[in-house]
Amino acid sequence: MRTIDDLKSELDQRPAGKFCPAFFKRRGEGRTPGASDAQERADAVAALFTLPRPHLYRNDLIAGSIRGLYVELSEDERRAADEWSKRYPGRNFVQGTDHFAPDYAGAVTEGIPGLLARIRSSKQAHAGEPDRLDFLCAMETTLNALSDRLTAYAQEARLLAGRDGYDRERLAFIAENCDALTRSAPRTFAQGLQLVWMIHVCFVSEGRYAMALGRIDQYLYPLYRADRERGALSDERAVELLAHTFAKIGEWRWQGGDDVVNICIGGVDEDGVCSVNDLSYCVLHAVRDVNMPGPNLSARIAPDCPDRFLDECLKVIGTGLGYPALMNDTVNLAALARKGYELRDVRNYCMVGCIENFIAGKQPPWSDGRFDPIRYLEALLNADAAALDAIGSMDEFMALYEKKLEEGAQEYVRWLWKHSTVTEPEKRTSPFLSCFCDCCIERGLDINMGGARYPSAHGAVLMGIGTVSDSLAAICDVVFERRAVPLSRLAEAVKADFAGFDELRELVLAAPKYGNNDDRADRYAVWYTAHLSDLFDRYRTVDGGPIYTAMAANTSNIYAGRDLGATPDGRLSHRPLSDAASPTYGCDTRGVTATLLSVSKPDYTRCACGTVVNQKFLPSAFRDGKREKLAQLIRVYFARGGQEIQINATSRKVLEDARIHPEQYRNLVVRVSGFSAYYVTLAPEVQEDILSRTQHEDV
Repeated sequence: MRTIDDLKSELDQRPAGKFCPAFFKRRGEGRTPGASDAQERADAVAALFTLPRPHLYRNDLIAGSIRGLYVELSEDERRAADEWSKRYPGRNFVQGTDHFAPDYAGAVTEGIPGLLARIRSSKQAHAGEPDRLDFLCAMETTLNALSDRLTAYAQEARLLAGRDGYDRERLAFIAENCDALTRSAPRTFAQGLQLVWMIHVCFVSEGRYAMALGRIDQYLYPLYRADRERGALSDERAVELLAHTFAKIGEWRWQGGDDVVNICIGGVDEDGVCSVNDLSYCVLHAVRDVNMPGPNLSARIAPDCPDRFLDECLKVIGTGLGYPALMNDTVNLAALARKGYELRDVRNYCMVGCIENFIAGKQPPWSDGRFDPIRYLEALLNADAAALDAIGSMDEFMALYEKKLEEGAQEYVRWLWKHSTVTEPEKRTSPFLSCFCDCCIERGLDINMGGARYPSAHGAVLMGIGTVSDSLAAICDVVFERRAVPLSRLAEAVKADFAGFDELRELVLAAPKYGNNDDRADRYAVWYTAHLSDLFDRYRTVDGGPIYTAMAANTSNIYAGRDLGATPDGRLSHRPLSDAASPTYGCDTRGVTATLLSVSKPDYTRCACGTVVNQKFLPSAFRDGKREKLAQLIRVYFARGGQEIQINATSRKVLEDARIHPEQYRNLVVRVSGFSAYYVTLAPEVQEDILSRTQHEDV
């Protein structure tokens, strides 16, 4: 039997031409004379789904590829596609276009025929409401196109049978599954996976990025279990099917990067009972076999999850992949429950994009933006010397800083409302996406126009908790407690990038630092989390949803730092800020236990979006006998309130050598900050940021 490596080799061959969905979409014009805006969108989607020739790899088991959207275009064809795109602009990220977890549980349960039946029923319920009937017709058009796409893949599979290099048995398997899905809901595990993957590829074809696969070990488990009970499926076969599916997430690399497709496993069920099952392990083994960045796996760790599950997660992390990211179910459930969602929906949360908590299939697409608290500290220190020296205590200083942050939050929300408000939203509907969001069919409304069960949620991503905490601890220690220098003198040194202030810089560098279980610094991290969450809790999104706080910088800590001068913690100008919820790299000097004790002190039930805590261990920490200690460390960290942890299992020596000899490390995967990537493809400054992380040799 061919291996997953054979499929990956096929995927390494980049298609000729340009990825151009608009070339096909514009050919849907005029399909429905006198069509409304929504129907025109649907006709474009139908053309996109049905006109490109289906592509099947020689090693495919689950059909679906974006390769057919790569086309060689003449200048006239390219210009026509560009003009079509200008006439039919879509929503952008802040307005709700992607980073969405579809209702795959409903899709797998009902199938395409079931969804179409619900649309017909909704049409009857909304008789006499032309706008809603029109949108329901648009949704129906896209689902029929999905069905036609499956039929086309079945036909292509039969056409290829007997061709050199193609396996008749595999092609018959694909054809049978694709045909079956046009007639009924999935009846086997393979059919369920096939339906989910084809829907996902359709989203990618539309140009949507970071579309999550959600809790795949939950919604496919009934089909998996039924197949296992009747002897029609082995775990080895399930892993093979999953791996051959996940590998094709790598097609996005042809676009110049990896698609961050979040897959969630573990956690609890709707009754609050640990829901880890045999399929959870199959998913873990599949991503290990694929061994590439794209499947951004997240594991929900409930307090009573089996030791074996956490151990298997650590084994996969220990390969160097850097995932799954480990999520504290207790904290995330409490954080989402604060926002007023129904408990059963909260318990079914998953993640989109990097680590963003999401109520699957029940709210519009996710959006977020960067909030830089350091900028407002910088503004405060820019006051004149007399005003600074008139501040008599740390409490007075904090009150002034809080006022600046309040003004900053107001400014941020004004930005959010301005950029998330859509003029003429009826011209930017998403009929296909809306088919996979709860209540859209019943209401006959677009996902972004009141169709979803819940309104949109937005994440204000907070930068530099370590930098802020260390800066405040330095001000408190050097200025107000030891009275070593007046505040104006420290501000002068900061403005000068510490040039000529070497002794003062040594003083602030020696001040308490977050990440060492030292309350003199850690108390400011506790304040940071609570105060900023309180600020953003006052506001709502443009459609009345909550604004979450988050700490998941990805690489924004690097770029945010470039725009900022020096800081009172001794950081020099334009250097990276601390990353996400992690302490400043190199300042956590007392070992991983002290680091995690610090990081677990803030109340992260206030951060409904989620956080990222990056840690780096030598591969030896994942060996038998040591891995168990690491698991216990994580258990204690979560019991104390830590929200998330993700781990790189590599050595500084390997990373340094990879920078010198990148050709020898082409397949070296590392965890960046919320996603994994091939190390040698990262920008030099991102490589340096990963390299600078504190490395732990043991637990």
